[in-house]
Amino acid sequence: AGFGNLMQDVLWCFSQVKGTIDIGVTEADIISTVEFNHTGELLATGDKGGRVVIFQREQESKNQPHRRGEYNVYSTFQSHEPEFDYLKSLEIEEKINKIRWLPQQNAAYFLLSTNDKTVKLWKVSERDKRPEGYNLKDEDGRLRDPSMITMLRVPVLRPMDLMVEATPRRVFANAHTYHINSISVNSDYETYMSADDLRINLWNFEITNQSFNIVDIKPANMEELTEVITAAEFHPHHCNTFVYSSSKGTIRLCDMRTSALCDRHAKFFEEPEDPSNRSFFSEIISSISDVKFSHSGRYIMTRDYLTVKVWDLNMENRPIETYQVHDYLRSKLCSLYENDCIFDKFECVWNGSDSVIMTGSYNNFFRMFDRNTKRDVTLEASRENSKPRAILKPRKVCVGGKRRKDEISVDSLDFSKKILHTAWHPSENIIAVAATNNLYIFQDKVN
Repeated sequence: AGFGNLMQDVLWCFSQVKGTIDIGVTEADIISTVEFNHTGELLATGDKGGRVVIFQREQESKNQPHRRGEYNVYSTFQSHEPEFDYLKSLEIEEKINKIRWLPQQNAAYFLLSTNDKTVKLWKVSERDKRPEGYNLKDEDGRLRDPSMITMLRVPVLRPMDLMVEATPRRVFANAHTYHINSISVNSDYETYMSADDLRINLWNFEITNQSFNIVDIKPANMEELTEVITAAEFHPHHCNTFVYSSSKGTIRLCDMRTSALCDRHAKFFEEPEDPSNRSFFSEIISSISDVKFSHSGRYIMTRDYLTVKVWDLNMENRPIETYQVHDYLRSKLCSLYENDCIFDKFECVWNGSDSVIMTGSYNNFFRMFDRNTKRDVTLEASRENSKPRAILKPRKVCVGGKRRKDEISVDSLDFSKKILHTAWHPSENIIAVAATNNLYIFQDKVN
């Protein structure tokens, strides 16, 4: 679909909070990650309460073939519980930091979820039959008296109401001293990596009691610490290649074939700083909050506080594209520093063909940039315009002077409403946007 009608038709708005619209939002209900699976048929969200909610796309109706399938709740389960590290007197939150799906190999689905310290592998499967007619147990599962068993029965499978079960298959714990900020499944589908502030570990899915440390930037003297790891991801096709970003605004591409410990990068991506733009906040706003390989594997996209940048793997000295997300906030950095918003970690995503990129902003705004036409649009995810089939109108922010009727002043933006987490369907123009405790799903206009 062309960008002209891209993402203009609202389909559904899901809320993690049960009850009426005006129910109070609790901290546990705030969505902390959103992720489509490889086919786009499932969409998983994680929240600060440690819950994972999976939505499934319904099949298209034969009576209404032009209507796309809607996403409805498929499964809900508690992934992580709050813990306490008695040795370090540290409370470990149950908040889900990231969810990553594994490609589907059979009828069941598998996903990884992580909080600050522990990664878990979950199996989500369906059950519509149950066995009956055991010899040694009755229907309630209690053991029968052997003296009462006078005949041999053959157990049979009886139909039952469909039940979706989520069971933890692996628990990968005790490998991170610092908070996990990223997990990424390798293209060999045998390994994955988890990254915290100073280290990146490589895991095998079958081995839970040990991992292999592939990056360690911890200095011998912590007083000499100058940067931390902010995000990491495997290359989509080459199982030996991965990137990680830092709080200094740099990206390192590493090749695991060169050495066991990837302390020496293969490529180093950094844009020289413009001295004229140097300020007290330069280091903070240059910190990269998210890094993503394109589906083709040719490009890397990074998000810092004010911009989204696209890098070519073959050019390290500067990005090939830079998009201003909310440049009108440059004059507000002082107040954003005081209310801690300057430390918000926005994510960014590609569409299925790598031609459009999307990222979030404040006031429940999210931005889209078409790489081919260089057009961009600001859209809003809010309850006011979340009626089914309502067309989203582009929003504009007025910086100074006279404000037009359809514009919003930069001084009236709500910084408590922020779009940090977004996801894009792998092949269609369907997006998921997490706004505090609400999940909005949009699709392009249906003609």
